[in-house]
Amino acid sequence: MKVLWLCNVMLPAIAEQLHMEASNKEGWITGLAEVLLRRKAENGIDLAIAFPVPAELLPKDHKFLKRTVTVNNETVIGYGFAEDTVHPEHYDAGLEESMKKITGDFHPDMIHCFGTEYPHTLAMCRAYENKKQILITIQGLCSVYANVYFADLEEKVKRSVTFRDWLKKDTLLMQQEKYVKRGAYEIEAVKLAGNVGGRTPWDYHYALEWNPGVRYFEMRETLRSMFYEGRWERANCIPHSIFLSQGDYPIKGFHYMLKAMPKILKKYPDAQVFVAGNSLVNYETLKDKIKISAYGKYLRQLIRENHLEGKVTILGKLTGAQMKEQYLKSHLFVCPSSIENSPNSLGEAMILGMPCVSAEVGGVTGIFTDGEDGILYPGCKSPANSYDRVDTCTDLEEVSDHLAEAVLAMWDDEEKQAYYCENAAGHASRNHDRDRNYAQTVAVYTAIVSAARK
Repeated sequence: MKVLWLCNVMLPAIAEQLHMEASNKEGWITGLAEVLLRRKAENGIDLAIAFPVPAELLPKDHKFLKRTVTVNNETVIGYGFAEDTVHPEHYDAGLEESMKKITGDFHPDMIHCFGTEYPHTLAMCRAYENKKQILITIQGLCSVYANVYFADLEEKVKRSVTFRDWLKKDTLLMQQEKYVKRGAYEIEAVKLAGNVGGRTPWDYHYALEWNPGVRYFEMRETLRSMFYEGRWERANCIPHSIFLSQGDYPIKGFHYMLKAMPKILKKYPDAQVFVAGNSLVNYETLKDKIKISAYGKYLRQLIRENHLEGKVTILGKLTGAQMKEQYLKSHLFVCPSSIENSPNSLGEAMILGMPCVSAEVGGVTGIFTDGEDGILYPGCKSPANSYDRVDTCTDLEEVSDHLAEAVLAMWDDEEKQAYYCENAAGHASRNHDRDRNYAQTVAVYTAIVSAARK
C-alpha cells in the first residue's frame, strides 16, 4: 500500500538530513511515523512525505524536490514543494501543478493530508482526481478559530497598531481576516475530500456540517515517544509554578493568564508563570521596540499594571526534551486558549500525570474530563460558531476570573490534585495508546484503499 502524507512541516528527521532547521510543531506526526515505519514489515505501507520548502531549494524549472531519506531506520521518499507558508491566506494555483507532479511521480494508493490550515491541502483536493483516495485529518479549523481569534480582547486593543504591524501589514484585525480567508480554503477542501479523520465531537460536528456525505473516521493521535516515559512528582516541581505551552498570539490566551494572576498571587504570593515559545514582550533594545506587535505591547501593559515583573518567564523555543523537563518541574499545566481541538500539549501534560487546568473550549472535552482528569473552567465562546450554542460572546474579566478560581481550586486540595493526576495519566495513556492508534490508522488506510478501488 503506497501512502503519501501531505504535511505542514518537515519531520525533524528529514530536516536534519536536508541540513535545515527542524520544527517542533505537530510532533504527533513524528510519533505516528515512528510506529508505522517500525512495523513496516507487518503493515506493508510504502510511505512518502510531502512538505513545504523555500522555493530556492527546488531545482530550476522543477515543481518539487525529491530526496530519499531515512526515518527510524527505514527509507522514505521526501517531496519538497514551494509554498509561502508565511502568508497562507494567499492561494497559489501553482500548488495544484506541484501536487499533480508529486502524485504522478509516486502513484499513491491514498493521500493523507494532515490538517486544513494551509493552501496545499486544498490544492491537493482540487488537483487529485479520485477524491475517495483523499483523507484529511482535522487539526485546527481556521474558519472556526477566526470567530474567537481575539479571545475577548477589548475593542481598543483589537484596533491598536504598532510600527511593526503597519510595516508588515499584520495588525490584529488583519490577522483575524487572514484566518477568515484560510477558513474559506479549508471549507472547500473538506467539501471535496472523500474522507475526514478526527478525534473529538467538535471536529466531527464541523466535518459533517460542511460535508454531510463525507466518510468520517475516528483517528486519535500518538505523542512523541519521550512522553510515554516518566511521571510528574509533587516533590520535584517548583511550588506554585504554572506552565503554558504557547503564548504568542491571542488564541493561545496568555492575556487571560496575566489577568488571572493578581487573584492567584493574593493567596499564593510565590506563584509564577513560565511560557514556551517566542517572546512578544522584549523591549530592551531599539530593535525590540521597533519589532513589538500590538498584542506584545498589550501583554507588556498587563505585566506592568498587574505588577508581574519577575513573575513571568518566556522560555523561548523548546525541544521535545526541554518541554518534557518543563512539564515535570512545573506545579500546574494551564491551557487558557480561546479555542483548541485536542491540544497535544494538554495530552503531554496529562500522560506525565501533571495537575492540569483548561478552558472548556472547542474539542477539549474530547480528551479531558472535568472533575476526573483535572479542572475545566468556562472559556471563550462565540455565537458565530455553531458548536458553541450561545447567544452572546464571553467577557475577558469573567473568563479570567474563572481561570483564577480553577488554579486556586487545584492548589487548595492536594488530595483531589493527586486524584486528578492519576486519572489524567490513565486517560491520556488510553487516548494516546501507540498500539491502538497504530492499528486504527492502518485499518483506516486499508478501508479507504479498498473503497477507492471499487
